[in-house]
Amino acid sequence: MSMNFHRELPIPSEVKKEYPLTEKMVQVKAQRDESIKAVFDGHSDKFILIIGPCSADHSEPVLEYISRLRKIEEQVSDKIIIIPRIYTNKPRTTGQGYKGMLHQPDPDSKPDMYKGIVAIRELHLSALRDYGFSCADEMLYPENYRYLSDLLSYVAVGARSVENQQHRLTASGIDAPVGMKNPTGGDLSVMMNSIVAAQSRHTFIYGGWEVTSEGNPYSHAILRGYVDYSGRSVSNYHYEDLLRVEELYEKSNLTNPSIIVDTNHNNSGKKYLEQIRIAKDIVHSRNQNKDIKRLVKGLMIESYIEDGAQGMGEHIFGKSITDPCLGWEKTEKLILDIADKL
Repeated sequence: MSMNFHRELPIPSEVKKEYPLTEKMVQVKAQRDESIKAVFDGHSDKFILIIGPCSADHSEPVLEYISRLRKIEEQVSDKIIIIPRIYTNKPRTTGQGYKGMLHQPDPDSKPDMYKGIVAIRELHLSALRDYGFSCADEMLYPENYRYLSDLLSYVAVGARSVENQQHRLTASGIDAPVGMKNPTGGDLSVMMNSIVAAQSRHTFIYGGWEVTSEGNPYSHAILRGYVDYSGRSVSNYHYEDLLRVEELYEKSNLTNPSIIVDTNHNNSGKKYLEQIRIAKDIVHSRNQNKDIKRLVKGLMIESYIEDGAQGMGEHIFGKSITDPCLGWEKTEKLILDIADKL
């Protein structure tokens, strides 16, 4: 094999034992899980905001950002459930560049997978322990999900992963809402098939074990736009797009039909300021149509402390080192505007 094996990494149960949740943290997460699931199964009419940096880079600015989210949630908690994005894996289209905190807990240093495992667990632990937030992460690597499985209240399967069988089967065994993004080419049937797979029972190999999943009734659609044949970004968050997905849900007989709209990526053409307009447009669509209001459960927004993005090595506190994000002032105003219009 053309691989160099450096060291054997600890299994998830060993890491969880060394970095455990307290009883209080378990209770807080259970309460949040119940509240979030109630939105997806229609027992709650609260609106979900999955919001935060494109990718977590350093613990300090991420936790500073989350501390600000805690303060703003206190003002809007009667209408909105905030789920901070702590995305510790960064998908790369060509495989090049920063792959996230799991690979590089220090973006300026060489990859160190053990330090990365510890860093991402400690970051999620801090968010829950210190700010009462169980968070969202992307399941880029299904096998690695177990290192955070007791901490996450929301999981996303990305546009490049949604056709992968192992992602679909693993999603079927997760006890949290799992959003399945439409693929980069935009074929909604691929997304819907992935939801069917995630909501179904399966027997498969996972972590060296033969396992049986029960199916995840909270698996749902994430609309993130797509790239057409000529390489142009095409959005799919408009009123007619939402009604189209409603039709697909009606034909599928899936449980808990739900949509989360990703306001960035190809919906915005990666023009991060467009997220403000897009978010307001979706809230308007919900207010115009009771079926859309019932179907669209929330938004995914890329936001950090500072506007935009920086290059590697610039070291600007709280500014994205991957895709550009909304800064805090705009984020705070947007959250309050959304709450006012719900």
